[in-house]
Amino acid sequence: MASIDDPFALHVKALRVLGQRTGLLASNLANADTPHYKARDIDFRQALDAAGGQAPARTAPGHLAGRQAAGTAGMGYRPALQSSLDGNTVDRQAEQAAFTDNAIRYQATLEFLNSRIRGLRTAITGGQR
Repeated sequence: MASIDDPFALHVKALRVLGQRTGLLASNLANADTPHYKARDIDFRQALDAAGGQAPARTAPGHLAGRQAAGTAGMGYRPALQSSLDGNTVDRQAEQAAFTDNAIRYQATLEFLNSRIRGLRTAITGGQR
């Protein structure tokens, strides 16, 4: 039997990943002038797959099987677009663009959830308020 949470599960997981990515991107922007700071980002698909309970795939037989630490799935360092003298890999423009894109995706996911809730409310009440 399907749970009432099923229609929302994917979107709740997406909001968690997008929220975590917002924090990373904000941290990157805050550390744009910190020497040797390495910009970090999240691979959305990999993080969402991990949030669904799937363990990351082993890429070689010698690798250990297991789960990643909570909140680290899909997280990694972003390659430097342009080298800097102090070793910092943050590109302010790229970070601001990624932050804006992430905010739009977060808002779109919230709007989709609101639409689903309105649809369920209409189905339950028959359109009456």
